[in-house]
Amino acid sequence: MEKQSKTGILLVNLGSPDSYEPADLKVYLREFLTDKRVIDLPTPLRKFIVEGMILPFRPKESAEAYELIWWDEGSPLIVITQRVIDKLQKRLGDHVPVSMGMRYGNPSIEAGFDDLMEKSPDLEEVFVIPLYPQYAMATTETVIEKAKEVWLEKYPNLNVKFKEAFYDDPLYVKALGESIKPYIEEHDDIDHLLFSYHGVPERQIKKRDITGDHCLKCEDCCNVNSPAHTFCYRHQDLMTTKNAAEYLDLDNKKFTYSSSFQSKLGIDPWLTPATDAELVRLAEEEGAKKVAVCCPAFISDCIETLEEIGIRGKEDFVEAGGDDLILIPCVNDSDLWIDALENWCGELLEPAEQIT
Repeated sequence: MEKQSKTGILLVNLGSPDSYEPADLKVYLREFLTDKRVIDLPTPLRKFIVEGMILPFRPKESAEAYELIWWDEGSPLIVITQRVIDKLQKRLGDHVPVSMGMRYGNPSIEAGFDDLMEKSPDLEEVFVIPLYPQYAMATTETVIEKAKEVWLEKYPNLNVKFKEAFYDDPLYVKALGESIKPYIEEHDDIDHLLFSYHGVPERQIKKRDITGDHCLKCEDCCNVNSPAHTFCYRHQDLMTTKNAAEYLDLDNKKFTYSSSFQSKLGIDPWLTPATDAELVRLAEEEGAKKVAVCCPAFISDCIETLEEIGIRGKEDFVEAGGDDLILIPCVNDSDLWIDALENWCGELLEPAEQIT
């Protein structure tokens, strides 16, 4: 009998409503949008915006969008993440407990910790992997803070470690590059490849500038070396594009490529260019007829990729004069992505715990 590992693995993704019914969307959106790291405004103002301006209208609209992309097995993000869990579990062996948590919705991060402890009551350490390649307040940071809250309140004797942003990790870059490659090879007549990242307000970039005077304050800040880049989402996005472009040798392709930012909420300045506007510009001003779009801020396909880009983005592009938009799937549960996860987990496991 294999020795039970003292280290458990917790993969954490954004989350999803329990169904595409408006009532479930309201519960999910309330939890999501009242997070102070998502809408980083004073609590009274955040509550007024969410309860008074968003929740009376957004659940129905979002429910209609979710229904368009919902799978027979359930929410695509949940289903894909579970597939990743299953594959990683097989790679690591049953003696290494692997569980899933969602920052919002079910299963929660607390449920993920509970599941690990049920599988291995003598657990001493948990390795938490936020499934976001780039660091941002509204993604990696909120996962870490919520996990710390659960850890300290419920399992204070555990040693908990967190995976840092991995946008420049060679294994991730390979998984991303290889997820893109077949689509640009199959559709060799594309005019442009767009790297679309989830947007954030500019104020959040400035808030996480540990130098206080670099991000969005000096010329070409993302390409000027600075300690601020450790927590700069914009820099890490642009570096993700650069890394993928080098891996795929995009500068020697016949099509062009660029980066943009999607999912703007509210009237404050957000990172630009906006994906929806960029798709229209590519068709109207550049004469692009066929574009491919990948979404490297997401590990798993979800509402923001399947509906926002694959359906609405395509409609916007075609209405502006384009012919077709090719949505490139995320790394999802690809073998190369599982390779990366297995490697990162293996670095923490004792030799006797690893599969050889």
